[in-house]
Amino acid sequence: MRRIQQNLRGMTWAAGVLATCVVLVMSAPRAANGQGRSAPGGKIERLNRAPVNKEVLRVQLPRPTIAKLKNGLTVILLEDHKLPTVAFTMWIRPGQLGDPDDLPGMALFTADMLREGTQKRTSAQIAEETDGLGATLNANSAFGATYTSVTASGMINDSDHILDLMSDVVLHPAFLADELAQYKQRELASLDQRLSNPGFLAQQAMRRLLYNEPPLSLTSPTKESVQKVGAEDLKKFHDQHYRSGNALLGVTGDFKADEMRALVEKYFGAWTGAAEQAAAPRAEPGAEPNAKAAHITLVDRPSSVQTYILAGNRTIRRTDPDYYAMEVMNQVIGGGPQSRLFLDLREEHSYTYGAYSRFAPEIYRGDWMASAAVRTPVTDGSMERFVYEFKQIGDAAVPESELDDARHAIIAGFALSLERPAELLNDLLQVQLLGLPADYWDKYPDHISAVSAAEVQAAAKKYVDLAHMQWVCVGDRKQIESVLAKYGTVTVIDAEGKAEP
Repeated sequence: MRRIQQNLRGMTWAAGVLATCVVLVMSAPRAANGQGRSAPGGKIERLNRAPVNKEVLRVQLPRPTIAKLKNGLTVILLEDHKLPTVAFTMWIRPGQLGDPDDLPGMALFTADMLREGTQKRTSAQIAEETDGLGATLNANSAFGATYTSVTASGMINDSDHILDLMSDVVLHPAFLADELAQYKQRELASLDQRLSNPGFLAQQAMRRLLYNEPPLSLTSPTKESVQKVGAEDLKKFHDQHYRSGNALLGVTGDFKADEMRALVEKYFGAWTGAAEQAAAPRAEPGAEPNAKAAHITLVDRPSSVQTYILAGNRTIRRTDPDYYAMEVMNQVIGGGPQSRLFLDLREEHSYTYGAYSRFAPEIYRGDWMASAAVRTPVTDGSMERFVYEFKQIGDAAVPESELDDARHAIIAGFALSLERPAELLNDLLQVQLLGLPADYWDKYPDHISAVSAAEVQAAAKKYVDLAHMQWVCVGDRKQIESVLAKYGTVTVIDAEGKAEP
């Protein structure tokens, strides 16, 4: 889903920042070039700020041409004549939500194997043709995502050839046994690497705590699923989910909409398959927000010189009314280098290189998480500061100047994203995926600007909830278990999630 970059608080806007849009009024974010410091009581001091234009950014995004082919494929066509290029982005539902319980990673395996050979091209031929055009062709299905993404781009004059390649890998993958064997070796090696990464270990444990059951409780394939998956499994998954009715195709570039629609129909018009009605219920496993009592899970990593601290809670769907307040609340507490967590743990106390939070709503109830990798000896102090900041944002209204900074930072990031056609296209795909109004993004800055301190505080009370906060700390058990016990009940597990005595 769309992840707005929220670390742009220190940027100023150039005059032409919205060349792709009609700009009616533009405002600038507060500059934050001075060395801010956190102060007692959670007050944030920001020095040397530039003057701020208080008016709200007004935009009208270009309206795409939207067509639905006879086979159910929805096509979003956005003309952009600045450069002689073209970019294609296809989203195919349901992504990880379609993973079988006994084969976690099937959506990822299938996407990764698309380029490894089709019925008429070998993997080497696909790579050679793509490189020969100076084009790109990629596929991915991330854990937690509700769609598989297939992207391609290149020069507009090569559109026919690029679509030929893209349609071939989407519609006719061969899932050859020798290619699959090599892929499995690479994936097993990659999994071993991930299991040595404290950030991955923390995320893996947190997803299990927050989502309770597959597929959403998982963050990667298991060794068993990698070893077990066969070509027939991939073909079955592909036949079941890679349907024209499950797909959205966005195209942006230097073309005329009617001509590009005809070209898309040439390559994807024969694709079949109605939208998958049975996939919808799988979007809400563990539908209710996290109701577990606060708890600390310690992932034992012997001899670690750092403790990776991760705190999290279930939150909301992307279309829920609390979305805008959550965006602003997240920006205030951990959205960038001028946020409270960063200023407190790094600037004030020098516990870490950085402390951040992120907010990830989805079609299902997503999550909010905050994290920092700290030196082992300062685990106690770091936990204390996390608890303090979580309590403070729920107990006290955010000062208006700090609230202004957060709102301007989000809108600045949004404005800059509109200069990148791929991000603009993703925004338009989201409108279709989520059933949002056509003018949703036109009104987005207004909604962010209207978020009040009371709404931020209410969102914090509801979702940054210490009584139900789940904590995962990855580090050396011998050094930090007794420290963590000061903050709650501790359960110790190993890197594979098995309980330690």
